Amino acid sequence: MAEPMRIRATMAGDVADVKVLMNHPMETGQRKDAKTGQLVPAHFITEVTAMVNGASVLKAEIGGGVSKNPYLGFKVKGPKAGDKVVVSWVDNKGDKNSAEATIG
Repeated sequence: MAEPMRIRATMAGDVADVKVLMNHPMETGQRKDAKTGQLVPAHFITEVTAMVNGASVLKAEIGGGVSKNPYLGFKVKGPKAGDKVVVSWVDNKGDKNSAEATIG
């Protein structure tokens, strides 16, 4: 199982500001291992989704060009303090991870 994500969601007026740090190696498949000289297999996040109270608010497709431990920040208009935000990702090997936070 993947390492936990860090997620924070705060209100500013009628807009929720969501910040997520996803722990992931994000290997492109083009880097060589310094000791063996062999290519490090590709392993990267392919899809990120976010939901507020069960309603989809974001869906993103990303690839190997994103750096290790990607950071994602986005704003959502309409939620209220106390609503639940869930952010999930899937990678090219089928691994999945999800985290949730209450908007404060």
